[in-house]
Amino acid sequence: MLAEIITIGDEILIGQIVDTNSAFIASELNKIGISVYQITSVQDDRKHILEALHEARSRARIVFITGGLGPTKDDITKRTLCEYLNDTMVQNQEVLAHIEELFEKYISTPISDMNRHQAMVPSKAQILQNDYGTAPGMWLEEKDCLFISLPGVPFEMKNLLKNHVFPKIIKTFKRPYIIHKTIMTYGLGESAIAERIAGWEADLPPFVKLAYLPNLGKVRLRLTAKGTNKEPLEKAINSATKELYTIIGDIISGEEEAGSLESVVGKLLTEKKLTLATAESFTGGKISEQITSIPGASAYFMGSVVSYATQAKIDLLKVPKKLIAQNSVVSAEVAMAMAKNVRELLKADFGVATTGNAGPAKGDSDAPIGTVYIAIATKDNVYASEFSMGNHRTRIVQKGVHKALEMLQKEILKF
Repeated sequence: MLAEIITIGDEILIGQIVDTNSAFIASELNKIGISVYQITSVQDDRKHILEALHEARSRARIVFITGGLGPTKDDITKRTLCEYLNDTMVQNQEVLAHIEELFEKYISTPISDMNRHQAMVPSKAQILQNDYGTAPGMWLEEKDCLFISLPGVPFEMKNLLKNHVFPKIIKTFKRPYIIHKTIMTYGLGESAIAERIAGWEADLPPFVKLAYLPNLGKVRLRLTAKGTNKEPLEKAINSATKELYTIIGDIISGEEEAGSLESVVGKLLTEKKLTLATAESFTGGKISEQITSIPGASAYFMGSVVSYATQAKIDLLKVPKKLIAQNSVVSAEVAMAMAKNVRELLKADFGVATTGNAGPAKGDSDAPIGTVYIAIATKDNVYASEFSMGNHRTRIVQKGVHKALEMLQKEILKF
């Protein structure tokens, strides 16, 4: 079954906001066996919306529309839907009562006729109650196509999908199964991986597809199986995954379905009752940012020292001036001293440190741009690895974060 997504709003097309709604809808639809054929963003323009509706209807069984449901004149989604479906607008008393209740309880400004006008909806629409806003969701079913119109505010849209739209879709339509498994790899490029697994890939069943998803020092390998019988799909995916581990197990860090790398690291630290501290230079606190993005990180993350300047490494982390003078601030020796000292300073089981030259200028070191050192310290050992990560500043930083987490994961698994 195919769906399409239409996002409405000039603010998307001029880059004022990022369309996160489509990514969320597509991801959630895939979980219930519905594939998204196309995503389209259009202006707050009647003709543009009508064209998008016509084209989407010709390809998909379900068309999702987000945005354009506000109270102002530029919000024209409902009027345009009525025109397209040969419908008329009527006032829905339940929606009006809900809007008035929201204003009475939560909104300090008086309700206006403009706000009340949001209770005007297409007569054919089944209303989906928006618990968190004044714009209702709408379910408009034609013989050949279902149109689902949702507000563009992300938390309102997500609540409507979860509590109203998806339960209704599941009840209404018979859908195939779509099974995904995504293997996360680090340390080897896309083409090199493809060479190593060429034979394995060639032997995959015809209903199992492989996609390569490279991104800043890591490559995700996504296996997808689609069909009407769930059990053989899962069996095929699990069998293919098991074979893949025997071929490239040395570069596999886990499976995306188990969570992000920082999530996996957090689970390992929690299970083993171990703690972590970081000392960051060129990564500028981004390792600790990703670590603390996981709820419950306070159970294992002791803290971080962002010693961006050389003097901060000396003053805060007690890296000896002589060590820096002899080896350069971008060196394995300095990285190891940072990791060892932050671990002791914050009384953690692991210390992770980064130092490097991300450019565009060389700063306090003559090391070539892209040269970085990442160190891991434990109670009994400390080591550092050198990497050359190109010449693009943002990519160098993010690659460094990924590599540091990968190295940490491998070290934790030794305990």
